[in-house]
Order: sequence, then structure tokens, then C-alpha cells
Amino acid sequence: MIKQYFNFEAVDKGLVAKLVVLHLFIIALSNWAVQFGGTLPFTDLNFTWGMFTFPFIVVATDLTVRLTNKYTARGVVAIAFIPAIIVSSYIATPMIGFASALAYLLGQFLDVSIFQRIREKWTDIWWVAPAISTVFANILDTYAFFWAAFAFSDDPFMSVHWFEIASVDVVFKIITSFVLFLPVYGILLAYLKSKVVKESVQ
Repeated sequence: MIKQYFNFEAVDKGLVAKLVVLHLFIIALSNWAVQFGGTLPFTDLNFTWGMFTFPFIVVATDLTVRLTNKYTARGVVAIAFIPAIIVSSYIATPMIGFASALAYLLGQFLDVSIFQRIREKWTDIWWVAPAISTVFANILDTYAFFWAAFAFSDDPFMSVHWFEIASVDVVFKIITSFVLFLPVYGILLAYLKSKVVKESVQ
């Protein structure tokens, strides 16, 4: 029943395994990096280093859907969910692990379920769906994460400044995604699609 719902039979199992590992790696790296921060130069705004890695999650989800299908993408998210909590709790804190899982599920299921319609409508214009999802998914999962992880934290600084830090992270993630990640993603997507086509012909 689960296999039928997620439609794993329609895609390469090795590809699914690689995508799950990719999601887990990005989550683990981001949750480790979010524990460290600083102040933006020439401002009093606080940030965490996780803002440099979190945008990769949105890109990874869009890549997963395009290389497989929305049903398999849901499966990848579901499979990565429990390990994400365990890994994040080990390398960071249980609260960060819980917050990460919450934000991950909200952001990715929103992306897979809603933005898939945009992908289907704008198939030939590859950047439309990841551009829109980058904005909305980053806003949703970033504020959800920082609220769950730090709003009720014992750390007085983080409990007071979590909204400010989340806001800085959101703006930086969106800008970085448009300037850096989307162009790189376009190149990677074209390469992987050509590779899949060559393998299917062989």
C-alpha cells in the first residue's frame, strides 16, 4: 500500500536512495550550522550560519520532483523524516531536531503538493516553480523552525531575538537562492536530464 502510494516502482531505486541521502545531508548540515551565528557587518542584525545552507533544501525538493514524480518525492520526504529528527537531535539539540522536522515537513509537503501544479503548468520554463517555491517555502519553514526551536528556549538571547534572526535568514535565503542557487540548479537539472535520457536510450 505504501509502495503503491509513493509509486517507487516507477523510478530507479538507486536514484531514490541518493535523493534521500541528499535531503538528510542538507538537513544535518543546516541544523549544525544554525547553532552558530554572528552580526551582519555595519548593522545590529543577528544571523545564523544555517542561512547559507538551508536554501539547498528547497532546491533539493524541486530536483527530486523533476527527476522522479510528486508521489515519489513525498516518499523521499517521508523516509528522510525520522532520520532527520535523530541526526539533528544528536548533532544539535532535541528542540532543534523537532523544529527541523516540523519545518521540513511543512516546507517540503507544501512544495511537493502545491508547487507541483506550477511545475506541470510551466514545464518548459524550469525556473518559475523553484523561484516561487523558494520565496514561500523559505518564509514558512524558516519562521516555523525558529519559533519551534528558540521561542521557548532556555537561552535568553535566542528566545528574545528569534524573530529578528529568522527574518534576516529569510531575506538572505531568498536573495542567495535567486542569485546563486537557481542558476546552478538550472545547469545541474539540464545535465541530469540529459544523462537520464542517454541511459534510457541505452
